[in-house]
Amino acid sequence: MATTRKYGREHQVLESVIALVVILVACVELCDAATVVDVYRLIQYDIGGVPFGSRLASLNHHAGSSPFSPGADLSRTVVVVPIRELNITFIREYITQKQPLGGLLFLLPHILNSKNRDYASGGDHREKEIMRSTLLELEQLLIHSNIPYPVYFAFEDDNIDAVLADIKRTDATGQPATATTGGYKFVVLAQEPRKVSSPTITNIQGWLPGLKPDGETNHLPTIAIVATYDTFGAAPALSVGTDSNGSGIVALLEIARLFSLLYSNPKTRGRYNILFGLTSGGPYNYNGTHKWLRSFDQRLRESIDYAICLNSIGSWDNELWIHVSKPPENAYIKHLFEGFLDIAEEMGYKVGLKHKKINISNPRVAWEHEQFSRLRVTAATVSGLSVAPELLESTGGLFDRRNFVNEAAIINGIKLVAESLARHIYGYQGKKIQIFADDSNLAVNPSYVKSWLDLLSQTPRVAPFLAKDDPLIVAFKKELADHTREVNVQHEIPDGLFTFYDSTKSKLNIYQVASVTFDLLLLLVLGSYLILLFSFLVITTRGVDDLIGLFRRPASRKVKAT
Repeated sequence: MATTRKYGREHQVLESVIALVVILVACVELCDAATVVDVYRLIQYDIGGVPFGSRLASLNHHAGSSPFSPGADLSRTVVVVPIRELNITFIREYITQKQPLGGLLFLLPHILNSKNRDYASGGDHREKEIMRSTLLELEQLLIHSNIPYPVYFAFEDDNIDAVLADIKRTDATGQPATATTGGYKFVVLAQEPRKVSSPTITNIQGWLPGLKPDGETNHLPTIAIVATYDTFGAAPALSVGTDSNGSGIVALLEIARLFSLLYSNPKTRGRYNILFGLTSGGPYNYNGTHKWLRSFDQRLRESIDYAICLNSIGSWDNELWIHVSKPPENAYIKHLFEGFLDIAEEMGYKVGLKHKKINISNPRVAWEHEQFSRLRVTAATVSGLSVAPELLESTGGLFDRRNFVNEAAIINGIKLVAESLARHIYGYQGKKIQIFADDSNLAVNPSYVKSWLDLLSQTPRVAPFLAKDDPLIVAFKKELADHTREVNVQHEIPDGLFTFYDSTKSKLNIYQVASVTFDLLLLLVLGSYLILLFSFLVITTRGVDDLIGLFRRPASRKVKAT
């Protein structure tokens, strides 16, 4: 019987302990993550030792939404800013005046997400332009500032929208989230950023050798088609650069495919070599192009009649621009421009010529063709941009996404360049002969263009984060090998002007935390429960008298005097 009572008491104790565990688990669940979000950190880099971008990665603060009352202490607040509601004046004030913030989280519209398969180019043009100008201004502010706190980007979705709505409701009461009032806490567990060690830039080239006439012993002249493939933007993990310069890459690969069909037949092989080059380091003064050209021997450089550099041809509407360094009166430039002009008129488009003389003493290289011009090689850049961008501008920013690129413009740009090039090679200038007619087996392949454009629109290409064996590098090499000969890959160490740091992508854990009042109430309930449990256990095992004795004041002991 005693054993049975003992077992019963142990069973009661076990039940009590289980009940306590359930309460503790419930408490933990109240502080569990409300949602987990992919976040992309603002770029961190140095130019000549001068720091720029976000200098921290880890985050652990309560969240708040703008606007805030004047003089509010935001040093321990992560400010959540939807791009649709961006107050650039507020952001500029806090950044330029070095006011303390716990962190910044910018919410990008869903339409900018590469996972969004709605590639329709329609929509409100005015709304797109407003968003574009807003993002351009924000990016330039962020990448040219030294920001001593974490800055992240995320895409809007149902979960983050619901969290933001709760945050706004809390802030509307005039009591922003704190340890006292509760709210949401944003946590990013990330190691402190480290310098990217041993960065490389990779250039890839392929040849289509021309056919010499019988008895010809001299080297054939060469035409170079070049496009830089890497990007730069406020968030390296989002810098896909569909237009800059995904459109140039796609155009180069399709032109290589078209001319490989012509050059595969000795009867239609031209008397020009065609050199195709995919170069790296474009945002950094076309550093890869410079190293690639320096690797040429003198004879090869002298054999190049001219080079055509393809840059951002997916954003033009009716007029495409040809940028040159040599005067328009130069025979090669004049011949090149007239060839483009003839084709453009036949297609119903305009072509403009922009002459910008280079300053050898200025290290800034605005266009890729300028690297050729510095070595006295005639070259031009074909672009939808009418003016040269500033350093680190128009190099694959947040707005440069698949949804906002005109696929038809890329196809028309390919036709224009390919036809002009073919008429020069085969001596058809001034003759209205369409070599790449739409109804022929030499027509531009829209499916090919689309597939490469889709791939590049989902592949960030910031050079320091692309390894030598990156799948994209391998894909470029294989594609050129399918259409050209003597494919060569050149790995180079970039000039030391730029230093980059890792930690470009992470997970944001959003916790819904209770206020101190709730914590105190919970503590009171748990404390009362523990006292009752303790009393019950003492009564059942030792009796009421022993329980009372625990709280009875012990009798004082008097010491007899001797």
